Amino acid sequence: MIAALTGKLLMKETDRVVVDVSGVGYEVFLTTDGLARLPDLDEELFLFIHTSVREDAIVLYGFLQRDEKEMFLNLTSVSGIGPKLGLAALSGMRVAELSQAIVDQDIKRLTTLQGVGKRTAERICVELKDKIGRLLSGRPYAGAAAGRFEAPGTSSTVMDVISALSNLGYSDPISRQALSSVKHRLGDDTFYKASVEVLIRECLRTLA
Repeated sequence: MIAALTGKLLMKETDRVVVDVSGVGYEVFLTTDGLARLPDLDEELFLFIHTSVREDAIVLYGFLQRDEKEMFLNLTSVSGIGPKLGLAALSGMRVAELSQAIVDQDIKRLTTLQGVGKRTAERICVELKDKIGRLLSGRPYAGAAAGRFEAPGTSSTVMDVISALSNLGYSDPISRQALSSVKHRLGDDTFYKASVEVLIRECLRTLA
């Protein structure tokens, strides 16, 4: 199973992208929010991947952050919710907001999501409330009360920093979390103007 992809963004459409990995193009479906946060064409891209195997097709679903993939898997475990509806739900609400709505059993809020009616919202709450509650109490989702975690982006500078940290033995998720902490500490303007060397140094301070 494909769990992650790193390559160049070759094509971008309204609901999917093609990622060029060493000359092989992988078609990956994303949320509308994920598509809006992608880098420019021909730039490096990292995606967490869920591989869906059907009788007639193998379909890849991509996510810029691990918690988005985890929420997608949670949603699609609910009876009556398939991958398309799972992506639609994540397109309409960030993970932290969606997690809180589920824990609070906020049916009205959940029904604002595309394709989610009252009965589906009720099933989501019944089947996921306890599970999401344990996740929220155990570690922060993006933007959860325990600490805001924002995607550091996928610019060439960010990807160079992640590559450098990988060479030092840090996993991709750990590197991205360190970058997010640095971004929060420095502020957006300083973060995006900083050089690769500066960001590496700041990340190593965070990881120390």
